[in-house]
Amino acid sequence: MPFIQPSAPGRPGTAPGSVDYRFARRKLLQQVRSGETDRSEVCDAQRELLRIAEHCSQRATTPCPVCGESTLRIVRFVFGPRLPSGGRVVSTRAELRKLAAGPAGRRCYTVEACLGCRWNHLIEVVPLAGPRAAT
Repeated sequence: MPFIQPSAPGRPGTAPGSVDYRFARRKLLQQVRSGETDRSEVCDAQRELLRIAEHCSQRATTPCPVCGESTLRIVRFVFGPRLPSGGRVVSTRAELRKLAAGPAGRRCYTVEACLGCRWNHLIEVVPLAGPRAAT
């Protein structure tokens, strides 16, 4: 099924934009709190994500929105050209800057994960800037 192209040009610029998933997160949390969605359906982080969250992440400044524990972690993965198919885990800002200087087309995925109850949610996807053009 082909997608119909809009007559308006869309947003200005040629670079892709970022995607923020906070509204989806808020809605999901409301569904859990109201009993519409079972907690076991959202607290299902894979072991690999939990291992990465424990060893290669930042502590979140807020507690877990599901269990209230202070074990919430922020994990960043970078996907794109010349990176492994499973992406690359980024643990420092310096490493993120280094990856941003690589080829265009790389994206950083930010995920929050709770080590206590296994809650996990994609927070945002942000394109990383490619190498700067020489001026």
